[in-house]
Amino acid sequence: MLDKIPVRKLKFLVLLIGLFVIAAAPAFSQALSNSADLPPAEVDRIINTFTAKETQFRNALNQYSFKRDATLQSLGMGGQVTGEYHRVSYFTFDDSGNRFEKISYFPMPSFGAVTKEDIDDLGGIQPFALEPSKIPQYNFKYVGREKIDELNLYVFDVTPKVSPDAKKTKERFFSGRVWVEDQDFQIVKTKGKGLPETKINKFPTVETYREQIDGRYWFPTYSYADEELVYESGEVLHVRMQVRYSDFVKASAKVKIIEIENPDAPTKETKPVTPPPPRKP
Repeated sequence: MLDKIPVRKLKFLVLLIGLFVIAAAPAFSQALSNSADLPPAEVDRIINTFTAKETQFRNALNQYSFKRDATLQSLGMGGQVTGEYHRVSYFTFDDSGNRFEKISYFPMPSFGAVTKEDIDDLGGIQPFALEPSKIPQYNFKYVGREKIDELNLYVFDVTPKVSPDAKKTKERFFSGRVWVEDQDFQIVKTKGKGLPETKINKFPTVETYREQIDGRYWFPTYSYADEELVYESGEVLHVRMQVRYSDFVKASAKVKIIEIENPDAPTKETKPVTPPPPRKP
């Protein structure tokens, strides 16, 4: 079709294309340089800071009770729910970080594919991603910056240094991405899955959002997944998961109040009892 375009119009089009490329170049170069806009020393400082903050966050969470409302569903054709696991619990923690669960609602599940690892991930990988004691066992790769709402975030890919083998360990590890707020250096969003997986046990990629509680720490408040899990046998299982965390209440010391009849009356001094003199024989 070029032979039908007048020479003047062709030159004008070439000029427009050239101007567009020049104008767009800074935007393209900025996108490509996002992963390299920080020196390695600064990246290491950010990693050390937010991983230390993650330990502080978990210690702070030990002082809070909260409610968890978890729903896992299997879906059929057209998104129809074919099975459901629904569990509502209240959690408290002691000073050692031991978890206590009080189940308030748990009807008979119609979704039978929920495994022990799924339950473990509900209380570990999915809301928290990184277990503080396992942080040295992870690799962190700086990806770039991103803005969500009004938050400026650093983005990191996180993977275990050694791929866990289900035959050798029962420990669970996170593999995915974390978003770190650039002021408090705390994780505000995670997206990933629990490992290890097996031929018969697959796990969805879960996206978890955190909110600032009491103006200081970012606690998980919502997790979501909707994914088709493909097994080596060729079987496909469509799962959907929604978990809400709410009612965060900081534990306080118990105060015992003792009522007295007349608070204005002076306190009586108690005198020692003097034994009677011995009788003479």
